[in-house]
Formats: sequence, C-alpha cells, structure tokens
Amino acid sequence: MMRSTDDGETGGDDGAEQDPILELRGVSKSYGDVTALSGVDLAVVPGTIHALVGPNGSGKTTLFRIALGLTRPSSGTVDAPPEGIGPGFQRANFYRDLTVAENLDVFAALTGADDDAWREEICSTLRLDRVRDRRAGDLSGGFAKKLDLALSLLNRSPVVCLDEPMGDLDDVSKSKLLDLLADYRDEGHAVVVSTHHLGAFEDVIDHLTVLHDGEILLDETRPAIDLGDHDSLQELYVSRSLAAERDTTDGT
Repeated sequence: MMRSTDDGETGGDDGAEQDPILELRGVSKSYGDVTALSGVDLAVVPGTIHALVGPNGSGKTTLFRIALGLTRPSSGTVDAPPEGIGPGFQRANFYRDLTVAENLDVFAALTGADDDAWREEICSTLRLDRVRDRRAGDLSGGFAKKLDLALSLLNRSPVVCLDEPMGDLDDVSKSKLLDLLADYRDEGHAVVVSTHHLGAFEDVIDHLTVLHDGEILLDETRPAIDLGDHDSLQELYVSRSLAAERDTTDGT
C-alpha cells in the first residue's frame, strides 16, 4: 500500500468538505489552580490520520481523556460518534489474568465486534497469533502494546484515539502498524494519534495539531502546512514549540 503520493501529500482525504466525526468546542479543563486545557477547539474528520503533538504537560492526555469520556471538561462541549471511540492507551489496558485469545473474545462480546476476518487480519498483522494462548499479564511490553492496539481496532469504530501507539514496538511492527492505520484511514475511518515522535508518522498523517501549555499552537491539514526553512513536520513542530516556550519565558 502506498503511504504517500509523489508530491508528498498523504493518501487520505484532507477532510475539507466533510463534517467532523469527533469535535471539541471551547474545551477547558482545570485541576484546582492548574489549567490543563484552555478553550481548545478540535475537529477530526473521517478518512484522516490526525496527529496530536506537544511537549510534556501540554494537555494531550487530558484532551484524550475528555474525548473518550473518561474526564469531564470544566467547560466546552464534545460531540463524539454514537458508536463510540476505539481507545488505545499509553499503558496497555486489558484483563491480565486472561489469555490473549480470551481478551479478544471478551472485548468482542462487550463491543459487539463480530467480524472474524477483520479480527484475524489484525492479529496476523500484529503477530498476536504467535501468543494467542499466552496469559496477557505475561506478555512482553511490545506484545502488550499490540494487544491493546488490537482491542482498540477490534470493533472498527468510526474513530480510534491511540496514545503513543508506537511505544515498545520494534521497527518491523511499527512499519506494519503504519500500513494498518493507513488502510483503516482509507476505508473512511478517522485515526487520532497522540505521540512524542511525530517523525514516525510523517508519511501518513493528514492533519497536525500542536498543543502548548493547554492551548492550540498549530492546527492545519497537511497540504496547508508551510514548512518554510524546515525539512520536516518534526522540525517545524519543535521549532514552533521552542519559540512558544521562549515567548512564555520572556513574558514572565
């Protein structure tokens, strides 16, 4: 599968004519005197891979938790698809005392996932068939991450939110995951990835949102982003974040 075209644009629809499948409007979140998010607007459209990046403490995890309904915003609204969101967590989330196969069975029953062919494709791509009968709590970090990813994709939700999906994966598995996510996008689903390693997704993302201190620093479709003197989105993101940090420091 081709991840990018010759002109450097990704293979997904830039979503300009589509309504959002997931939308946050004016979302703020405070924990006592600490503001984690401040008036954030975010629109995720079908058929895109949407990358969410930002330094530690920028608000990415809080935004994810609000989008997934795990945390209530202090203000603002969230419109999510009625079918729900496929969640992929930074720390793998499954039943540790069950085997890999049993976890897949339980989550399929809970979510109504009944596409056995899709399930087998996920397991084959992520090589989970090799550890199907192993207790989930005994998995290595890489296979634990793969099981969590499989569970997030199992129900083919219209949108999945994946927190650091590359964590603990080897290079071969990372390449296979990128192909899997690109295919998922090309079927009309939306994929939101929160990551500290933007370069790993450079060839597949369609939209980039950069958070800094709980506010949106950059929010553009891939074709609309001007790299300027930078050679990559990763360089642009780091440059913008450092500049914002200097502005914050100079303003104190």
